[in-house]
Parts: sequence; C-alpha cells; structure tokens
Amino acid sequence: MTKIKIIGLFVCLLLLSTTLSTAMVQSTTASPQTVQDQSTYSSDFFDRIITFLLKIGHYPAMSTCIIKNNTIVWSEGYGLIDLEEEKPATDHTIYIIASISKTITGTALLQLYDQSLFDLDDDINNYLPFSVRNPNFSNDTITIRMILSHSSSLNNDPLSYYWLNFSQDPPISWYPYPWLEQYLLPSGEYYTTESWSTDYHSGEHMEYANINFDIAAYLVEILSGELFHEYCDEHIFTPLEMTQTSFCLGDYNIDDVAIPYYYVNRTYVKLPHYQLLHYPVGGLRTSVIDLAHFFIMHMNKGVYNGTRILNADTVEEMHTIQPPGNVYSNFNYGLAWMIEEKPLRHDVFSGHGGDLPGCHTFMLMRQSDNTGIIYFLNSDRTSSYIKLFVVKLIQNLLFLKADQLQ
Repeated sequence: MTKIKIIGLFVCLLLLSTTLSTAMVQSTTASPQTVQDQSTYSSDFFDRIITFLLKIGHYPAMSTCIIKNNTIVWSEGYGLIDLEEEKPATDHTIYIIASISKTITGTALLQLYDQSLFDLDDDINNYLPFSVRNPNFSNDTITIRMILSHSSSLNNDPLSYYWLNFSQDPPISWYPYPWLEQYLLPSGEYYTTESWSTDYHSGEHMEYANINFDIAAYLVEILSGELFHEYCDEHIFTPLEMTQTSFCLGDYNIDDVAIPYYYVNRTYVKLPHYQLLHYPVGGLRTSVIDLAHFFIMHMNKGVYNGTRILNADTVEEMHTIQPPGNVYSNFNYGLAWMIEEKPLRHDVFSGHGGDLPGCHTFMLMRQSDNTGIIYFLNSDRTSSYIKLFVVKLIQNLLFLKADQLQ
C-alpha cells in the first residue's frame, strides 16, 4: 500500500473515530426522553465502526468486554471464528491468548511468595537444580524479581525459541526440565550465545524475553510440588470460576475455539490449532468472560467474588514499574505486567498483550478509574502498519465506550 493510501486511510479512520466520539457523547447529554434512542443509535454506530475496522485490518473475528467497578458491564463478539462454516464470534468464544499467559504464570508464582516460600530478591539458584548465570557476567546474581520483570539479562532468541507442538497437551516429560537446563547452560544441547545479553548485567536493563517465564513456571513446580498446569487449575482457574480456561487443547470442544488465521496475498490462510512447548509463556486458551474474572481480581486488589487469590500488597507490587527502565519506548514492566505511563493524560495503564501466529490479544486497565478492557482477535498483527493502527484505534474506542457506560 502506498504512503498516500495509508495517509488517506488514517484520515478516514480519524474522522470516523471523531464522529463516533461525538455520537456517543451526545447520547449522555441528551434529554431524558431521548437518552434511550440516542444510546441505541450510538451502540449500533459503534458496532458498525468496529466491523469496519476489523474488515480493513483483516481480522476475521473479535471478542471483547469492558469492566467497570469490578463488574463486566458490556461484552460482545464480532465477525466469524470459522470463515468456511460462517460461525460467529461471541463473548464465550475460546482463543489462544499468547503472552497474556505470562500474567497467569506470574500470579501463580507470587501466590507462593504470599506463602513466604521465597523472597523476590532471592537468587534463583537457591531453588533450581542447576546453576544459572549469564556466561558474559558470571558473577551476577539473577533474582526472582529480575525474572518476573524481564531484567535478568536473558534475551529473546527468535531462532530457537518457538517450538510448536501439534498433538500433545501438558504434561510434557522433558519440559520445563531438563529442557531449561539444556537451553540455558553453555554445555546444553539447545544453548545459543544469543540467549544472553553481552551488553547488560542482570538487574541493569529491561529486555523482554519469553524464557524468563519458562523459568517462573518451573519455580512454581519446584516450590509447590505440583505440575504447573495442574497448579493453575486448582489455585487460580477454579477459585476464579474460570470454567472455559485451560492450557490443554484437549479440554475443549474444538468447535468452540476460534480458528487462527494469517492474512497474506489478499487471502485468509487457515492455521491449525497448534500447541506450544512453552505453554506457560503463551499457550493458555480462554474466553474474554473468563479472563475478566482474573482481571477483576487484579483490579480489586487480589479478591474476586469474595475469594482472595493474592495479597493486596503483592498485587500493588505487580502493577508497579520495577527498576530499571526498559529498552522500549512505549511501556515499562512490573512483575508479569506491562505498565504504560501517559503523562499528558495524567494516567497509568497496566495490562498485557499477546501475539502468536493467528492471534492478537490485549487486556488493559486504566488505573485512575479502575476501568478495564479485554479484546481477542483471531489473526496476528504481523508487520502491517494498517493492522497496528487498527488495533490501537479499537483499543481507544473501547475505552471511549467504557466512558459512556453507566
């Protein structure tokens, strides 16, 4: 697409979003006898805009919800999760949620922190059955806080990291151990020098690296004595009433799971329902309604429906930027949570996104008024500027809609 077309589309979308904003604001300022009609109009208009954005962004389907006052106040599904069967998305459609899974993994580990089984600044070697150090800075201690905040000096190695598994649910006999040992140590079969930073000491710099959360999941198994996926079922999903949530694809009716699509050469390519070896890092499947239960727990200082999952102080620490700053310009990191400060809005946003082949997901909380949005898409963002712009606009429009909901 030429630059002129991109600019033209940008202006068009900007005008549409401004029109939507005006229409929705009018619905809240109308006289009492016209509020219902205006509200219906703005809701229909919002749906048309979202449908339009999904079309130009080449996203076959989206499921989404809005949370206010620790309650799901709105949810909806758009588009088709199966193009051949023309099956519509709903708010109960199951999606693979990619890196949002890290917030589950971090929560699991910090539940054990609440039981005083470790301290955040403990050396991970106090608990692992093998010794882990950055070979380039072998005297540096790597702590659990560094693992959860991506400041361990581990890199994200794209060449050897993503191993897809098309048949097997966890448990996997050689993951996380001995796979982790073989990946992290110079003597290991899967070791690569690209896995470790040559520029930064541990604790010195934030560099997003998936492998940190493989380690976090292994620490959950070591400290709890339970398999990671079983621990999450018992201590997170069950008490949070997340009945549509699992790391195991076999737990689902496959017809309820959104098909992942890749858009290339003006065609949607259907991908298989893959599974990840590194399932604690990005392999969770759930619905927006189920994930909202988890998100509400975090927004409500560790409590969902009267059940405490985490201590309030622990939740606050997770959603606090951890030193040092990070390599990216658009967000910082807490403990298993992305954090974005927006000084012009005098606000802070906390959440997490996720991307895998055939999926883009996001959950985000505006801290000033405890408003949250969640959306799942069954196609990835790739490197398209249009797709990137569309998802950012959808995100902004969901917060705009949230502002109009009572």
